[in-house]
Amino acid sequence: MSSTPPPTSGPTREEILAALATIAVPQGGTLVSKDMIRALVVDHGNVRFVIEAESPDAAKAMASVREAAEAAVKALPGVERVSAAMTAHGPAAKAAKPAAPTGEAPSLKIGGHPKPGPSKVPGVQRIIAVGSGKGGVGKSTVSANLAVALAREGWRVGLVDADIYGPSQGRMMGVSKRPSSPDGKTIIPPEAHGIRMISLGLMMPDDEAVIWRGPMLMGALQQLMTQVAWGELDVLIVDMPPGTGDVQLTLCQKFDLTGAIVVSTPQDVAMLDARKALAAFATLKTPVLGLIENMSTYICPKCGHEAHIFGDGGVQREAEKQGLPFLGSLPLDVEVRLSGDGGVPVAATDSPAGAAYRVMARHLIKTLA
Repeated sequence: MSSTPPPTSGPTREEILAALATIAVPQGGTLVSKDMIRALVVDHGNVRFVIEAESPDAAKAMASVREAAEAAVKALPGVERVSAAMTAHGPAAKAAKPAAPTGEAPSLKIGGHPKPGPSKVPGVQRIIAVGSGKGGVGKSTVSANLAVALAREGWRVGLVDADIYGPSQGRMMGVSKRPSSPDGKTIIPPEAHGIRMISLGLMMPDDEAVIWRGPMLMGALQQLMTQVAWGELDVLIVDMPPGTGDVQLTLCQKFDLTGAIVVSTPQDVAMLDARKALAAFATLKTPVLGLIENMSTYICPKCGHEAHIFGDGGVQREAEKQGLPFLGSLPLDVEVRLSGDGGVPVAATDSPAGAAYRVMARHLIKTLA
């Protein structure tokens, strides 16, 4: 009597890298020999990774390489779904001065006293701040996925990681290389998932803490906003630090913001702080474009039971109470966490978990356009 064989387990990292080592790249060598694979995540039968190219032009020329890489991994036993994303780093412009003997790009000093007066971001049509009253509500995850969703809808998008003390967007977007600077002043932003992004975390060692007073923070934010070569953008998303401190004041007072989005979980404690964030934006005369309820519900992947771990509908009720738009609810989903840790935001994939972000992006585009 024959028995049904057990399901094949997913491949190991070594097996996936061995498959990717067979994929040649236009510059010569393979994806693995050229060290182009980043943020490889293996979650049972789901595989995600980032291919890191040297420039946007190189990334465009490697569309067939990405498809071949996905096909090679998909052919491995136990693989159910593969998602590969391209990350590109803009090339440095020609320096005005001769290069240093080492050939390295001029160093870029970040932080310092901000320049007086209002600041402008050339080429940027809209600036949207994503804030929260407290930490731990998923504000950075929402910022990254909303930016990706807007880009997938056809908008030209930039992303600033303004959480100076706890920058995380580099990891979430699958970017690890330090941005180049041709003259020690202009910053060439990396490009990932169709988005130009910048984060202080890309300019400092991972284990080095930022220990700055207010003026240094404000100066750093001003640099990240105005010294980056953004080009022409439809929108610049700013991932704010939690609370209502120096960074919030600087952004709202020195830049012409289109509006702000406030993220909160539905629990009462989180909503207390979210109301403070709303009051701060009102005091600073910054329009609130809407509220987002994150971690609104959890559905057990084994039994399908739905649980409202942090409460139910608190953010929507607050939006209705204050007469503000409610942009939607986002579930507590392990795939969102794995995608962020792996450098491929879930909104960059066709996963059902990213559908809510695409709905929000379409709503925002309709409202702002």
